[in-house]
Amino acid sequence: VCATILEEDGPGVYYDTAFLIAPTGEVVGKYRKVHPGGSMSLEKLYFRGGSRFPIWRVKDVRVGAIICYDHFFPEAARMAALNGAELVVGPFAAPGEALPWEAIMVTRAFENGVYMAPCNKVGREGDWTFGGASMVVSPRGEVLARASADREEVLLVNIDRAEVNAARRRFPMMRDRRPDAYAALGSPDEV
Repeated sequence: VCATILEEDGPGVYYDTAFLIAPTGEVVGKYRKVHPGGSMSLEKLYFRGGSRFPIWRVKDVRVGAIICYDHFFPEAARMAALNGAELVVGPFAAPGEALPWEAIMVTRAFENGVYMAPCNKVGREGDWTFGGASMVVSPRGEVLARASADREEVLLVNIDRAEVNAARRRFPMMRDRRPDAYAALGSPDEV
C-alpha cells in the first residue's frame, strides 16, 4: 500500500509524504513530494518540497514513489528509475478534466523502462470531481489494467521483473543517456 499524509517534520514544517507499507504491515519507507503545487493548488503555501527519490525493496521488487504533480516532470520518474526502481507507484488526486493522463503514464513507463502504477482518486469531494482511471503500465508502455473513471476499483496485476530488463535491452534509452550533455538541466534558473 502506498498512501499519503500530511507529515509534520517540525513546527510549521510540512511535507506531502507517501508511506510505502509492505504486505507484512511494516512501513518500509517514505517519499516526500518534490513538486508541491500545480496551477489550481495551494500546496506551495503549506508544503515544502522533498529532494530525494528513495527506493525500497518489497519482496523482490525495487519500488519507488512519486506523488501527483511530480508525474508532470519527467525528471521525477527518471530519478526513481536511475535509483533502481522497477515499479514506480504514484498516489494522485487529479480532477476529471481533460488531462493527457494515459499518455503521460505510458510515456513515463516507456522512457524509463519501469512499471508505472498511478492510483488516482475517484468521486466527488466538495466542488471537485476526481478522474479515477488508475492504471498499471508495463515497461514497454502497454496499459496492462485500467480502473474506472467514476467508481472505486482494485486492480490486481502480476508484474514480471524480467520485463524491466527486457524492455531496457530492447529500448536502451537508459544506457544511451548523455548526462554530460544535460548540464543545463542541473543549473540554477538565473545564470
